[in-house]
Amino acid sequence: MQKVNKRQIGADKEAFVCEWLERHGYRILERNFRCRNGEIDIVAREGGYLVFIEVKYRSHGTNGLPEEAVDVRKQRVISRVALYYLCRHGYGESTPVRFDVAAVSGDTNDSVTLYQNAFEFCC
Repeated sequence: MQKVNKRQIGADKEAFVCEWLERHGYRILERNFRCRNGEIDIVAREGGYLVFIEVKYRSHGTNGLPEEAVDVRKQRVISRVALYYLCRHGYGESTPVRFDVAAVSGDTNDSVTLYQNAFEFCC
């Protein structure tokens, strides 16, 4: 039985989502932005927005839907990291920001469901 490398699967799904987002008009600025507060999977531009995107993957529905994993606790972490990102990169308070969730389902025929503006800043 082959051991599943969850970190590699996650990286593969994030790359898949980046390609999908680019085909849908997003410009990827950064992947896996990390600070001591946590990580944001993808930072992108879409329209006039700076978009922070959380990628969640489930191979099947036995553990729930991927988007259900972005609970309030995870939203707080993403919000804190986003604030740090904004400060570190010199974005002002008037910068239009959005939080999207990219839910990936399936093993071989991955499908992406994008939830734009999935949540607001949460602190």
